[in-house]
Amino acid sequence: MKKLLLAFYGLTVYVIFLAVVLYTVAFVGNFPQVPGIDTTGLGTPASAAIAIDVALLALFALQHSVMARPTFKRVWTRVVPPAAERSTFVLTASAVLALLMWQWRALPLPVVWDARGSALAPVLLGVSLLGWGLVMVSTYLIDHLDLFGLRQSLSPLLGWRPPTVVLRTPLLYRHVRHPLYLGFLVAFWATPTLTAGHLLFAAIVTAYTLIGIGFEERDLVAQFGARYVHYRERTGKLLPRLFRARQP
Repeated sequence: MKKLLLAFYGLTVYVIFLAVVLYTVAFVGNFPQVPGIDTTGLGTPASAAIAIDVALLALFALQHSVMARPTFKRVWTRVVPPAAERSTFVLTASAVLALLMWQWRALPLPVVWDARGSALAPVLLGVSLLGWGLVMVSTYLIDHLDLFGLRQSLSPLLGWRPPTVVLRTPLLYRHVRHPLYLGFLVAFWATPTLTAGHLLFAAIVTAYTLIGIGFEERDLVAQFGARYVHYRERTGKLLPRLFRARQP
């Protein structure tokens, strides 16, 4: 029964996560009939809107930063079963992201650029969707099931063995260390209309991403040692390096 409950928990969290991500795509892209980043919470005074939006983004960053750290995981798994730890992280992240979109306050003016009605608009929208596609592809290149907690929650029921922890650099990861984060940044910045609110969102997320990469890579160096240091020296962070250092 415990194994079934754990599997059900993991699958339920995954479905919730997918629903939130799909809504996020529509929210950032200002899709019709969906409250978007430039239409949610209109009418809030600018100073209050900025304060609320920054607080929501800070909460999202704090949740990710704290719960992703190995020290927190060691303590947290004394409270929740280790097999449910990743799913719980995904559930919490989904809840915080849903809260952010629900309570977001739009700042439609001033407009930094507006390509609506021009030939550039569908191009920018297409680039944004390609960014989301890059995010999804990147998760499968590493381990989609493990990343979103399915492998951990289903393993007790299905008898899966824990995967061997090795430094893998398949396809995109041979050229860029963080293609998943690159996909997010492309999705957030490629927009037909860049309002002040969208700029605030994209800028803070970008800053957090760059800071978060530093913490993540520190953990990866601690885990893989010289192998990751060598990989980091030869591979670009978010963009491919045009010139690679020669082997000594």
